[in-house]
Amino acid sequence: MTVVIVVAVIFIVIAVFISMYNGLVKLRNNRENAFANIDVQLKQRYDLVPQLVSTVKGYATHEKDVLEKVTAARAAAMSATTIDEKVAADKALSGALAGLRVSLEAYPELKANQNFLQLQTELADIENKLAAARRFFNSSTREYNNACEVFPSNIIAGMFHFTRAAMYEATENRATLEKAPEVKF
Repeated sequence: MTVVIVVAVIFIVIAVFISMYNGLVKLRNNRENAFANIDVQLKQRYDLVPQLVSTVKGYATHEKDVLEKVTAARAAAMSATTIDEKVAADKALSGALAGLRVSLEAYPELKANQNFLQLQTELADIENKLAAARRFFNSSTREYNNACEVFPSNIIAGMFHFTRAAMYEATENRATLEKAPEVKF
């Protein structure tokens, strides 16, 4: 009878161990899938940037520096391979695109150009999709990190080198994000 109890306890311990390990693998894969969704949106954004830059070049010839920054940031983003590299490259591209948006305010005739307006609308749509994908990625990362740090799954996470993963941070500094927008008429 005691042998049956010992075997049952061992079986239960092994089943719990396997269940926790599989749960960690599923959470890690869910996080990677969430980043793959971001990657799809980034690819669309990268494909759209050259069209936007070439449209703007015709109007804004003296904004060469801004356009070069956008092009360089896009190239760096396209060559990034790891999740962390892609996150850093995306932040740089977001910053360059923000600079482009600011410099374009000086060109009312460009803002009225149909091709530019369509590209700008597509870029805004992609940016909205990226924001949603980043939120899902951060949610998946939070779940994964919780599983890696909560007892008893943290023991299994440590044994199999499941480590805390980085969140997708905002591209702007916190003070800028917390400042209320200024509305002018």
